[in-house]
Amino acid sequence: MIKNIISGIKAYFGAFSLISKLKLWKYFAIPMLISFITAIAVFGSAYGLSDNIGHFISKIWIWDWGHETFASISNFIGGLIVVVIGLILFKHIIMALSAPFMSPVSEKIEAHFTGNPAHSHRNTTFMQQLVRGIKINGRNLFMELLITIPILLLKFIPVINIFSTILLFLLQAYYAGFGNMDYTLERHFQYKESVQFVRKNRGLAIGNGIVFILFLFIPIIGVILVLPLSVTAASTRTVEALQQKTNPVNAA
Repeated sequence: MIKNIISGIKAYFGAFSLISKLKLWKYFAIPMLISFITAIAVFGSAYGLSDNIGHFISKIWIWDWGHETFASISNFIGGLIVVVIGLILFKHIIMALSAPFMSPVSEKIEAHFTGNPAHSHRNTTFMQQLVRGIKINGRNLFMELLITIPILLLKFIPVINIFSTILLFLLQAYYAGFGNMDYTLERHFQYKESVQFVRKNRGLAIGNGIVFILFLFIPIIGVILVLPLSVTAASTRTVEALQQKTNPVNAA
């Protein structure tokens, strides 16, 4: 899996030049706008709630002794919860709403690498792509929150909280990469088959998602460029993985 994670990360190195070569920037105009507006709405709201969450957590400690220490820890945990939940909501919202615009991008990238003409696979409409994006990301949002909550509780346990941070990051990365890979997979597989495919190639998803999450920490520029580069990188690796699945002997 480590090899696939590295491969998913390395795919970003050629993403910018590939976008320019295939003249794909025009397809990213609306998704970049969606990304920017969503970032302002989600992270703006989250910032306003951070103090309230920290104050709510601090009420759990009913004793006078150590109350200030626990309050400080609570504020930190509250801020972390805001960041984590904000990232989760942001990425799933933009990936779901951008699905109809990203599918043509992945289709052109696939045609470039395989030589197959566009629409040589399952052809879907704008609305079908949007519904698929909402379904996949809605499912991923539920699963990610379900796993994230117990991991956040580990933050109250010394030493273990260090490992929980790594787990949270990798979890975020996996589902970010999942969403990016599905723009290609939706032409090849039905919903359940796509889930199975990503599970078998989770290293590629994590590698793609690691850079995706890191991009979000770059003010303004990161939020705007994260979709174009991550979708392009994910499409190239997903196409390769599909070819290996179809022609394992040739791929080897």
